[in-house]
Amino acid sequence: MTPAAGGTEVTVGERTLRLSNLDKVLWPETGFTKGQLIDYYARIAPVMVPHLQGRPITLRRWPNGVEAASFFEKNCPSHRPPWVDAVRMGEVNYCLLNESATLVWVANLAAIELHPSLATAADLESPTTVVFDLDPGPPADILTCARVALLVRQVLDRLGLRMWPKTSGSKGLQLYLPLNSGATYAQTKPFAHALARLLEREHPELVVSVMERSKRPEKVLIDWSQNTASKTTVAVYSVRALPQPSVSTPVTWDELDDALAADDASALRFDPDQVLERIERVGDLHRPVIEVAQELPRLDGVT
Repeated sequence: MTPAAGGTEVTVGERTLRLSNLDKVLWPETGFTKGQLIDYYARIAPVMVPHLQGRPITLRRWPNGVEAASFFEKNCPSHRPPWVDAVRMGEVNYCLLNESATLVWVANLAAIELHPSLATAADLESPTTVVFDLDPGPPADILTCARVALLVRQVLDRLGLRMWPKTSGSKGLQLYLPLNSGATYAQTKPFAHALARLLEREHPELVVSVMERSKRPEKVLIDWSQNTASKTTVAVYSVRALPQPSVSTPVTWDELDDALAADDASALRFDPDQVLERIERVGDLHRPVIEVAQELPRLDGVT
């Protein structure tokens, strides 16, 4: 991201953008500014954009900072630059964030969180992954989610399938089972539901598969319902609007094991600077999710 002569104009690749209110504090607790948010998205763009390309994106915007009101924006703003592509699903015209400049543009809108579809515009009925969203019911926490993640992994290992974990950037974990093989939601949602029910039966003290909040304290919900065309999941490398800025970050299975062994939930929390440092050190741990092709087995292989 290169500043142009106007001070609030920048060039990103071949695009020129005018930015505003760069000194505005979006995180009062830490003083983290809109300019810092934009800088993070500009720097993470080379590894983040491949995970977003072609996917309908819902923006969640906090124009007055994380302590003020937010809103979801599904329809791509009509004032978008002509180079920002969009795709229509039903009555909604979603933004497509297909290049680095689009990440800078949405960050300038104070779109802190980015929530893409599991499918791409090329085939909106074919999710490229199955996602298991692990949501802890207090006092369960991200370490409890790590325990459940290992149980999910055991089932998928028996089926010859591989998956990759990331933090939600908030309180839970999300597990991505790449398909990239033309599966439909009619296949992926029942598969995810069957696996969640299986682990609920085998570990009723730890896992729940139903949405009722009254059943969730001390347990982890395996939210299988994310596997539908109408749902989105927070993007890998998206910033989250918590009191302190955090990022949805790919982690290794060894890191989950180590955090559990040390009883250290903080080992699974990452801020923007830490994520950029991780990229320099280990690269994009989530890259296999968009490269590995796998076929779903028959459901009776799960149940």
